[in-house]
Amino acid sequence: MKFERQCIVLPGTRVRLRDHDPDETGGIKSKEKAAKLLEQSTRRLAGLQQKLYAEGKRALLVVLQAMDAGGKDGTIRNVMSGANPQGCRVTSFKAPTAEELAHDFLWRIHRAVPARGEIGIFNRSHYEDVLIVRVHRLVPKAVWSARYEQINRFEEILALNGVVIRKFFLHISKREQLARLEERLHDPAKNWKFNPQDLDERKRWGQYVKAYDDALTRCSTLHAPWFIIPANRKWVRNVAVSSILVETLEQLDMKFPKPAVDLSRIKLT
Repeated sequence: MKFERQCIVLPGTRVRLRDHDPDETGGIKSKEKAAKLLEQSTRRLAGLQQKLYAEGKRALLVVLQAMDAGGKDGTIRNVMSGANPQGCRVTSFKAPTAEELAHDFLWRIHRAVPARGEIGIFNRSHYEDVLIVRVHRLVPKAVWSARYEQINRFEEILALNGVVIRKFFLHISKREQLARLEERLHDPAKNWKFNPQDLDERKRWGQYVKAYDDALTRCSTLHAPWFIIPANRKWVRNVAVSSILVETLEQLDMKFPKPAVDLSRIKLT
């Protein structure tokens, strides 16, 4: 299943999340089939990461956004299970610090962009500044509404300098979110993940949907496309994200660099 074609938000497309089914399976009929596909993808991704690092010409930036309990942590844990930690870094963006607030909203983001040869994963991202900032009215509309174009220009600069960007919205239903929050509340192994603030944010579900509709519509570009991933079924989510990353890296046609010396003249003793 070509999840890239199925899930991509084409530039200029008006997004309405209500038109996207979070229960979609992409033709995968069972968890067992998904597990085999994920194993294949993670193995291929590991080999491609090695080429990315060796070639040292480009970086891969993976942006993950979702509603609370949407599965960002689980996606990272499963999709990147075969990655070499030396060349892969995860950055989680929480409420900005006093130092970060003293700079422009993209300052802390730019500092975390992966270097050439590396994979960088953003657990939440600069999009919080057109999502939670908008929903909670932390800045005037004139400020956050100007940020869509600022984000597009920022991502274009990164792309022109060798950063390949793939952005994933993990799409779950309000019903599925409730089930996951209840699991956190009642499962002792997941109690630590429960945050009462998630319940307050849940009351703003409709506002967040509208904010995401606008962000996905206005910031999916050729150089930094958005993908809407059906995420009610975690096993579908994992395969979808993994397969898109594999396709993305394969399209780069990366090559291992030639050795700096003539190996035929090296004698081992």
